[in-house]
Amino acid sequence: MMILGVFVFWPIIDALRTSFTDESFFGSSTWVGLENYVRMAGDERFWNALRNTALYTVVTAPVSVVIALALAVLLNQRIPGRTAFRAVLFFPWVASLGIASIAWAALLDPQIGMLTSWFSAIGISVGDGLRSTTWAMPAVMFVGIWRNVGFFMVMYLAGLQQIPGEFREAALLDGASSFQRFRHVTLPLLSNTTMFVVIIAAIFSFQAFDQIYVMTGGGPYFSTETLVMLIYSSAFRNYDLGYATAVSWVLVLIVLTLSLFQMRYFNKRVVQY
Repeated sequence: MMILGVFVFWPIIDALRTSFTDESFFGSSTWVGLENYVRMAGDERFWNALRNTALYTVVTAPVSVVIALALAVLLNQRIPGRTAFRAVLFFPWVASLGIASIAWAALLDPQIGMLTSWFSAIGISVGDGLRSTTWAMPAVMFVGIWRNVGFFMVMYLAGLQQIPGEFREAALLDGASSFQRFRHVTLPLLSNTTMFVVIIAAIFSFQAFDQIYVMTGGGPYFSTETLVMLIYSSAFRNYDLGYATAVSWVLVLIVLTLSLFQMRYFNKRVVQY
């Protein structure tokens, strides 16, 4: 509790205090009340970052969860090499996302990138690649999904292995097909795991930063700037710490509200067995 108090709770409280000041890294700070929040309401850059964050979350969180569930169901079967496949799929999670993003940026480079060359060979033009407002956001979304799928897959594998085998055997004896067993037995019994995975996926998406910072820097023309990127830019580029902490608290409230809503939704569907 002492460690949490010093390194978690106190910084949160101090950030809330800072959001009501004009604090920067230079000189003293002055209490300005709600000025930072009022400024935020009229800041088009903030609303653009919020739209980008919402778009990123709406795409990456559901796609990551669905792919992870499909892979978990597949790799829960007795297939050759399943342990190796699990390790390969989990590897992006343990690798440094910053380093991996450098590699992805090189692969997607419009001049020398291997992937862009392959796309061109099959007639798909990516234009300026990460410097294109059309392709930059899909690229960082793809890297986010690639990174998180393995972690969510392991969570689902743990959930699948906790389901008693007699439920599936009973459904099989009743003549249920593979899809029916998944739809009416496996999926409902995974509701507890799904609640955890969906909430974590949403939080991860709202906190997206590493690959965006490395691959696009929030550009081009702020088309990939998320709320976390805006917080970083306001604090460490513009030295406007008061405004940055105000944005961070808005992000905290958004994530908290979304998490509570998801928990309320899934708690009504919790299955005990």
